[in-house]
Amino acid sequence: MNEKIKVFDEKMGKSVDSLKEEYSTIRAGRANPHLLDKLRVDYYGTPSPIQSVANISVPEARVIQIQPWEAKMIKEIEKAILASDLGLTPSNDGKVIRLVFPELTEDRRKELAKDVKKKAESTKVAVRNIRRDANDVIKKAEKAGEISEDEQKDIEEEIQKMTDKYIDLIDKEAEAKSKEIMTV
Repeated sequence: MNEKIKVFDEKMGKSVDSLKEEYSTIRAGRANPHLLDKLRVDYYGTPSPIQSVANISVPEARVIQIQPWEAKMIKEIEKAILASDLGLTPSNDGKVIRLVFPELTEDRRKELAKDVKKKAESTKVAVRNIRRDANDVIKKAEKAGEISEDEQKDIEEEIQKMTDKYIDLIDKEAEAKSKEIMTV
């Protein structure tokens, strides 16, 4: 029966990993190269990640520097950044593209913190749905006579402990990201 529980544990873990990934794309006033992870540029007719056509660095706290390996990629990279929802305007000197992150206003910080909480809540809902699915599987196994009623109760307790652990982890992630955003 533990194999079945492991599947649900993995699903809950993936939900938290997905949340962490989403948080890495939220701008906190500091330059974070992961903001560019989802952007694709046209490289000889193939949509490619910016990281595969350029060197990305953070020379200062609020600047991302993108140095394409081929000069002709500058226009493509700029086009991808302008078309994205980053809200940044790239500047280039013919060899290097710079993205300068403006300081976030207090209102924008609060807005981002609310967004962080919303994402955390929807991840908690996902984890609770996984718990419900796990409990359904256990109840069916008990009805089918695969496990006893005592085993069912023990397994349900184990699932609840697992759920509590992931909910706590989600809260910690959300708190850390909110703190990062609100730090000036």
